[in-house]
Amino acid sequence: MADPLEMLGSDVAAGPDESTMKEELCMEIDPPFRESLATADDWRKALNKVVPAVVVLRTTACRAFDTEAAGASYATGFVVDKRRGIILTNRHVVKPGPVVAEAMFVNREEVPVYPIYRDPVHDFGFFRYDPGAIQFLSYEEIPLAPEAACVGLEIRVVGNDSGEKVSILAGTLARLDRDAPHYKKDGYNDFNTFYMQAASGTKGGSSGSPVIDWQGRAVALNAGSKSSSASAFFLPLERVVRALHFLQKGRDSFGDKWEALTIPRGTLQVTFLHKGFDETRRLGLQSDTEQMVRHASPLGETGMLVVDSVVPGGPAQNLLEPGDVLVRVNGDVNTQFLKMETLLDDSVDRNIELQIERGGTPLTVDLMVQDLHSITPDFFLEVSGAVIHPLSYQQARNFRFNCGLVYVAEPGYMLFRAGVPRHAIIKKFGGEAISGLEDLISVLSKLARGSRVPLEYISYMDRHRRKSVLVTIDRHEWYAPPQIYTRDDSTGLWTIKPALPPESPLLSSCVNNLEQSFANSNIQLDTSEASLTADIHQDINQGVVDGVSSMDTSSERVGEGPISRNDSDVGAKKRRVEEDSSADSLVANFSLHEPREEKLDDSTSSENALLRDYQGAAAAAVSSSVAERVIEPTLVMFEVHVPPSCMLDGVHSQHFFGTGVIIYHSHDMGLVVVDKNTVAIAVSDVMLSFAAFPIEIPGEVVFLHPVHNYALVAYDPSALGAVGASVVRAAELLPEPPLRRGDAVYLVGLSRSLQATSRKSVVTNPHASLNIGSADCPRYRATNMEVIELDTDFGSTFSGVLTDEHGRVQAIWGSFSTQLKYSGSSSEDHQFVRGIPVYSISQVLEKITSGANGLSGDSGPSLLINGVKRPMPLVRILEVELYPTLLSKARSFGLSDKWVQDLVKKDPVRRQVLRVKGCLAGSKADNLLEQGDMVLAINKQPITCFRDIEDACQALEKCNQVDGKLNMTIFRQGHEIELIVGTDVRNGNGTTRVINWCGCIVQDPHPAVRALGFLPEEGHGVYVARWCHGSPVHRYGLYALQWIVEVNGKPTPDLDAFVDVTKEIDDGKFIRVRTVHLNGKPRVLTLKQDLHYWPTWELRFDPETAMWHHRTIKALDGAVA
Repeated sequence: MADPLEMLGSDVAAGPDESTMKEELCMEIDPPFRESLATADDWRKALNKVVPAVVVLRTTACRAFDTEAAGASYATGFVVDKRRGIILTNRHVVKPGPVVAEAMFVNREEVPVYPIYRDPVHDFGFFRYDPGAIQFLSYEEIPLAPEAACVGLEIRVVGNDSGEKVSILAGTLARLDRDAPHYKKDGYNDFNTFYMQAASGTKGGSSGSPVIDWQGRAVALNAGSKSSSASAFFLPLERVVRALHFLQKGRDSFGDKWEALTIPRGTLQVTFLHKGFDETRRLGLQSDTEQMVRHASPLGETGMLVVDSVVPGGPAQNLLEPGDVLVRVNGDVNTQFLKMETLLDDSVDRNIELQIERGGTPLTVDLMVQDLHSITPDFFLEVSGAVIHPLSYQQARNFRFNCGLVYVAEPGYMLFRAGVPRHAIIKKFGGEAISGLEDLISVLSKLARGSRVPLEYISYMDRHRRKSVLVTIDRHEWYAPPQIYTRDDSTGLWTIKPALPPESPLLSSCVNNLEQSFANSNIQLDTSEASLTADIHQDINQGVVDGVSSMDTSSERVGEGPISRNDSDVGAKKRRVEEDSSADSLVANFSLHEPREEKLDDSTSSENALLRDYQGAAAAAVSSSVAERVIEPTLVMFEVHVPPSCMLDGVHSQHFFGTGVIIYHSHDMGLVVVDKNTVAIAVSDVMLSFAAFPIEIPGEVVFLHPVHNYALVAYDPSALGAVGASVVRAAELLPEPPLRRGDAVYLVGLSRSLQATSRKSVVTNPHASLNIGSADCPRYRATNMEVIELDTDFGSTFSGVLTDEHGRVQAIWGSFSTQLKYSGSSSEDHQFVRGIPVYSISQVLEKITSGANGLSGDSGPSLLINGVKRPMPLVRILEVELYPTLLSKARSFGLSDKWVQDLVKKDPVRRQVLRVKGCLAGSKADNLLEQGDMVLAINKQPITCFRDIEDACQALEKCNQVDGKLNMTIFRQGHEIELIVGTDVRNGNGTTRVINWCGCIVQDPHPAVRALGFLPEEGHGVYVARWCHGSPVHRYGLYALQWIVEVNGKPTPDLDAFVDVTKEIDDGKFIRVRTVHLNGKPRVLTLKQDLHYWPTWELRFDPETAMWHHRTIKALDGAVA
């Protein structure tokens, strides 16, 4: 992950003589170091005085807010008041939202700093610090001298080089009247001010640097640069000086502590540009007016202020228009931004008179000056990872919306799942109009978990159409309850309080059972309404975690570049939704407060009629094959979402599609089997759409096979309604006889529109071995599996089942995930489909339905499925990765003729022997079997394929061998040896517990990690699966793909030990962490714990309730779970 350099490349609004010029602008963070040795004594004296007062600012934006994303960055600031402890820097460094920052002086003394002011418009802000904390450095404040700036002035820009060294860049002021740079169309931009320009070549990291003259005075504030040239842009200091005086007076009046202070700022919600007289004449300015303005203005004035844009809903709406030329304000000629802003700031909540010319016609308008702070949000709602707050003046100006509308700064999980993009404006929710954040909170307070309610929003990208989506309230406790954050300038922190009243249904763990209601209401829907909607915005790779703007799995920072959100998720993923394909097609089928009309008196007759309609429709499909007609009622389309707060086990995306088949359907339980490239982990929200009946209901993951590429998902048949339950049925599995080469099969699957399609094909290879390498971020990969290949390539997006001519399922046509690696370090995710034999599925299904796992006669772990506790099966496996080798090759390694003959006799088709590729670290086979070993026999029975080993493991269950050991005959380096190798028993639960500590997602090492064959010697440790942007681990570099083995010198071999150690550490304390990377490299780093914005919490699955529960382990208030 790159240092967030806030590279905001964008086109600058072209001036009259710049229409073809494009400027690539950036706000500087992390510049390169350049030697700049002053030669004049005056410069040496000035720099010796200035450099000690310049500080490196290390800032962490803890939440996305307004124009800024969450992230960690370096910048520069300088002391402007030593006695009071005030540091000046840029607004985009101070951040409009929650920020944690430290200032490091030139002698490496570091102190915490707290924001006390950030200007709503201009790019400056102030931090405060404790002057008494600086004990070893002698320094003086840098005086501000805005009046000293002039064209031709030789200047020096004193900044930092990535927080390491002082960088001093020379330049000459070339312009004092440059237009404010335009950075982004949807981010922060300064306006209504001039900027200075110089050819100083500043780059990232020098944001907030002082621009000094030879006397050591700051004449401007470094803010931005043009990356395509050596031009730098500086903010004038007149408004900075005014704000500093207010802060100094406020600090003195409050005594020994800082209190929140309001600096008067006025606005008309109008953007002005300074246009030359030649342009104003073309806009219709009268000659007499121009002559009068030239005489009344200072010598050298070259133009006038012209209205560029007016924000809707502001004081100037319908009174001022773009192209209006400003002549006078309150009777005085005004051609300068500074004079106009001074008047506005002094006239808050009062009327002013503007005289303008519009197309040569003089006009006079009276406008009320609005308090700029009143349209600058200082609070936000955090719900399901989303950050929602009133639309700020900055973004209202960018998007041309009214200030104060309900704005989505980050969509989080719940809104992202529904397809609500970043920058959306929420207009209706649950059938109620949303005009303010309190309206949204009011609707949320009435909803229960699992509720599905309509939401309408508009976007600046498509502002003229409202889009309707269906929001599903989180069924599980993926996130903390909704909270309100409010800025407190007296402390520099954002206070946090619950957003909902204690009696709110959303705060209860109970799930609102709306499935039955939806089933009943959907009975009267036409089948055309059953199409699967996929309202997922194209920004799929954005994740949010309890207010975190994104997550990453990268283990280290990469080269400089713009902030990129979940780059690890970008790739050619078959099941990933890449565009907002049908955001307008989803229609909510009930209102929150409007009762649904149900005809209970005629329910039986209507259900019977509808059943006949469905049966008639099935009979009418005479053109389909028998297999298709038999299988279609058993097919299910999956849509799976993974909450970014718990992207465990290396899962590579947040959104998956796939086709599954029902293998069990009764009155109290339904089971669907699907590949693990669709349902990768148990921490998922699964929605099922049935081909046999137009309904969408939730499913719950109940079994993930530890080896084979399939998962079982349960659903509640009662949610289908009487008609749905009667037309949906389970497929018949046909595990024996296995498919052979040349067998004819039917591939039956579903399209995205839930239309069944069948294709006849022929088996070309019924036992093709897979060889899938480990991904950069280890995740599940199919190993020790033989799959079925067909004679026709049906593409990588079509999945379903393989059946015989009677519709009996012989294999699952499932998706497999792999990673294609190219030269260098680049890689790309790739999918392919193959047939998965159903023999293992049939065995597991039998154990689930019979209620016994067959393991030594004991019951497996119970799981609550649809209100009934059911024992779940355990699977005994040999945790060794194997691969086949032809006997001809094995003979070359020295395998005897006798064994070659025995293996050919056992399996004349395959003619292969299995070799050991590696053992899973920590397994019972580890350190017994070695890479390259040939597995000849188990219990004296020749072994030729993976299923032989599975059968041997199952035989241990049947004979009740408690120790679970296999007598294996191994060929190793020319010698035949006998080994007693242990097997391991695994359940199908997957990872059921995760810890979020300081913004990193910590779990036990999952099988894909252990398959690398390495675990740290220090008791294994806990594994960092993900990290969150804007968190302490982002700030200090504790990234993913490594184990935490010690915290403050105490071992952390497992999650319990890790929690015991970390919950004793107080907020704000530095922690020493010892890690071991996947490549075995150890490392020690330190980080500061922040329990205010990043409390420690865990997410754990409870099999008694079949729910995932969110529990706070330690927060700032000292509460320890």
